[in-house]
Amino acid sequence: MARFRRKSCITFIVVVLLVLIVTVVLKGLTSEDSLFRSPVGLELLPVIKDEVQVVNNNKLDQTKMNDRDAELEATLRKFPPPNYYLHAFYYAWYGNPKFDGKYIHWDHPQLPHWDFKVAQGYPQGRHSPPDDIGSNFYPSLGPYSSKDPSIIEAHMQQLRIAAIGVIAVSWYPPNMKDDNGDMMDDLVPLLLEVAHKYHIKVAFHIEPYKGRDEVNMFTNVKYIIEKYGEHPAFFKYRTNTGKLLPLLYVYDSYLMNSEQWAKLLKHTESNSIRDTPYDAIFIALLVEEKHKREILTAGFDGVYTYFATNGFSYGSTQRNWDSIKAFCEDNNLIFIPSVGPGYIDTSIRPWNFQNTRNRINGKYYETSLSAALQARPDFISITSFNEWHEGTQIEMAIPKTSQTVYLDYLPNKPAIYLEITRKWAAIFGGERRKWQE
Repeated sequence: MARFRRKSCITFIVVVLLVLIVTVVLKGLTSEDSLFRSPVGLELLPVIKDEVQVVNNNKLDQTKMNDRDAELEATLRKFPPPNYYLHAFYYAWYGNPKFDGKYIHWDHPQLPHWDFKVAQGYPQGRHSPPDDIGSNFYPSLGPYSSKDPSIIEAHMQQLRIAAIGVIAVSWYPPNMKDDNGDMMDDLVPLLLEVAHKYHIKVAFHIEPYKGRDEVNMFTNVKYIIEKYGEHPAFFKYRTNTGKLLPLLYVYDSYLMNSEQWAKLLKHTESNSIRDTPYDAIFIALLVEEKHKREILTAGFDGVYTYFATNGFSYGSTQRNWDSIKAFCEDNNLIFIPSVGPGYIDTSIRPWNFQNTRNRINGKYYETSLSAALQARPDFISITSFNEWHEGTQIEMAIPKTSQTVYLDYLPNKPAIYLEITRKWAAIFGGERRKWQE
């Protein structure tokens, strides 16, 4: 009996010890696993992970931004400084199937001569890209879209190689376009952004849109300034009176008579744009000699000559530039002669051989630049950066072999006209400093 009680006590003690051991082990397991079992722990873990991920992503993004900025600065240092007194007319009306669903402007029609009998002797119809385009030259970038960000980037780099400081963008009001193109105002914000990266400024070259008059000109200038005027790439010029104003080129300004223009541009008129927040420097196209007085009566601030064909018009005839400059000086007008590398538009006007001007391997361009400089202009404008239809482009072109016969820049390299521009940009800058001494 006593032996039995002893055995029972031992058994009881063993059971108690086992219970205690199991309890301790279970408590230990619970405490180790508590973060994963607790609802609070389940919520906290992903938050902690997300915070770490956000910090890491921010660091990566900042690193990428710093790398991009450093890369851009390194790229910009390779270029000469931009000359903001050197402007190039720029066309953003090109399109291709990848970005626009079709070719735009590269498929330009061959325009018939106004004399029906003459017209019968020349081909008519549309060009068929990509091998057959509406140009006598072929772009090194191919038949591109003006909406392609990589193309705009490439253009800005080419402009910087040339030391061009301002592009004058061919512009139509919203929901309007030229006869062969598409609406382009929507492209302006991207153009401004990329231009700003490369320290290039953007001016507007207002085209003769349908129904243009003094009333809707006021509306459209107001639109341009309200929408784009505060962008750092929007070109403004400080006048002799100290005002900082946009500079606007007005193509075919003579299509409106001087009385209409005066209503917009004369201080004395009740509906004038002058001394309003939408005032600007308005530059008229000088074509005929009689336009000088009309431009003065209209209230314009200056003149430009646009055409790259020496002798085509009174304004584009280089021997007239000294007298035009004298007229501008006498009447407090800005003079902006337009120079070009040559002219050929027989891809779209197959009958227009008489206005062709051979590039002579860059000599025609250098002669034009020299003539402009001799007139001591306020600015020099270049016709053009990329008007491919009229063969006035300084954009890079390449030899092209196809059924269509193309001209090229050989024996020079594709960048020859950018390099000539850069040389004269430096000369112009030096001469300007002398004139101001």
